[in-house]
Amino acid sequence: MIKRIALAALAVLAATAPAFAHLDPATHGSFAAGFSHPLFGLDHILAMVAVGLWAASVGGRALWAVPLAFVATMALGFGAAIAGMPLPFVEPVILASVIFIGIMIALALPIPTIGVAGIVAFFALFHGHAHGGELGAAGALDFAIGFVIATALLHAGGVALGLAIARLMKGRHAKTLMRAAGAATGLGGLWLAIGG
Repeated sequence: MIKRIALAALAVLAATAPAFAHLDPATHGSFAAGFSHPLFGLDHILAMVAVGLWAASVGGRALWAVPLAFVATMALGFGAAIAGMPLPFVEPVILASVIFIGIMIALALPIPTIGVAGIVAFFALFHGHAHGGELGAAGALDFAIGFVIATALLHAGGVALGLAIARLMKGRHAKTLMRAAGAATGLGGLWLAIGG
């Protein structure tokens, strides 16, 4: 059972590895540049997979509502950035999102779906603004479609990992492993924050 969960975790990590880095939109196209963008930064990967894990730990309608809240608000943040609207502390809040969401998964507090969706939406605004701030020469619409799809896939990977943990490990062991994954995410964010 633990082998299956470890394999699922490795599959999620392999799927989210920064294979493309930041692609040049002139060479690869704006969609590819946008799709690769969230896969380049460990902070984005950890936060977006953690959103899926948190949604899976809450269960029910959170499985789709929490990732949807993130993606929709991220698109708003992107729009604000390309419209020239400033947003302070973008990078610190992105790092804080990794730490905070990891802690919330680790603590397993009974927060209703609407509360979890609201929290991730707040952080998503900053993630989207960061994407918009790094648009460069890419076409905005194709770039946005690319990073929205990549983000949704990262969320889906987190949800799948969370559901696999719940299905393969019953009861208390599943909760312990999910909380450990949250703690590891939070520690990863802390490591990035202190210059990792």
